[in-house]
Amino acid sequence: MKYISLPDNAERRLSFYLAMEEYVARHLDEDDCFFMWQVQPSVIFGRHQVVANEVNFEYCKQHGIQVYRRKSGGGCVYADKDNVMMSYVTKEENVGLTFNRFINMILLVLRKLGIEATGTTHNDVMIGDRKVSGTAFYHLPGHSIVHATMLYDTNMDHMLNAITPGPEKLEAKGIKSVRQRITLLKDYIPLTLEEFKTFVRATLCKGERVLTAEEMAGIEQLEQTYLKEDFVKLLNH
Repeated sequence: MKYISLPDNAERRLSFYLAMEEYVARHLDEDDCFFMWQVQPSVIFGRHQVVANEVNFEYCKQHGIQVYRRKSGGGCVYADKDNVMMSYVTKEENVGLTFNRFINMILLVLRKLGIEATGTTHNDVMIGDRKVSGTAFYHLPGHSIVHATMLYDTNMDHMLNAITPGPEKLEAKGIKSVRQRITLLKDYIPLTLEEFKTFVRATLCKGERVLTAEEMAGIEQLEQTYLKEDFVKLLNH
């Protein structure tokens, strides 16, 4: 599996990486591709979700949290520099096989680190009874794309508030419930986040494909479709 690298270390918005997945699927002739990315505090919600029901816009505005829609299904997710996002692009078109392959990749990494992680029927990755990674999928002609969050660490206050539509859901019981459902990878391994990313890449990938200036321009052009208001549907903001 090839690791897809950027030609520079510039900081980019979450929308860029969504466009990068799609561009890789549409234009790169590789059987299996993988890359990881991190973003400033952002909320990303699923293709079929009604944004007003998922995102606490007032909280996001107050705390400088950006909001984006992705083309895959699934629920609303908070991401920041303390966790890592993983993208897998494959020519395999069977949904079940694609999910299974990707989840097994993550499980392989964690088990090599001595963590007895397991997968669920909802394609989450669990450590014990707590979630450490969630996934989402979408299909393009000839390709499948799976992306995942990996909760190495996170700003828990942002996670709890940014994706909650109202304060009525933030009672102590609700916060305690969320904290009990998720776990942080940093509590199980001695690696820093950068060391973990290096370990993931070394475990899963052979070879590298660095994107060209022309390909970067193509991704940036495609990114604009993710920023259009009629796609994000922030009109009820």
